[in-house]
Amino acid sequence: MPHKNYSAVFPIILSEDNKQILLHVRQNTGYCDGQWDTAASGHVEADETAKEAVVRECQEEVGIRVEISDLDFAHLTHHFSESDRNYYHIYFLVKAYSGVPSIMEPDKATDLRWFDLDDLPEPMIPCRKKALEAWTNGILYTEVEDR
Repeated sequence: MPHKNYSAVFPIILSEDNKQILLHVRQNTGYCDGQWDTAASGHVEADETAKEAVVRECQEEVGIRVEISDLDFAHLTHHFSESDRNYYHIYFLVKAYSGVPSIMEPDKATDLRWFDLDDLPEPMIPCRKKALEAWTNGILYTEVEDR
């Protein structure tokens, strides 16, 4: 079986005081449904850069407008397993946006809320929580192994 690498983006959308992060609860996705996740995460499409994917996902999933110039690289996780679906999870800090975040895809998310960065909710997707904790501690790269 050929080895494949996939990329997914995870915007870190913070409150105005930079103390809270916007999270949503996944549903009907087939991956970690019922758990908290970074709001507006998603796959990088074949015809776009990772930053373009963040801009698209923010608009599609939470209805906010983000400019590429308002994104800073925050963290990279190499998520690998024995399957042929290994991922690079690319986190970007959203420095500014316009609009009011709301659930735009109610078939994929049941809740959308702000949480203190030092008090993340449960249940939260473990690799997401690990990446956010690493980012808050200035660590740019982590690995998650599911084998």
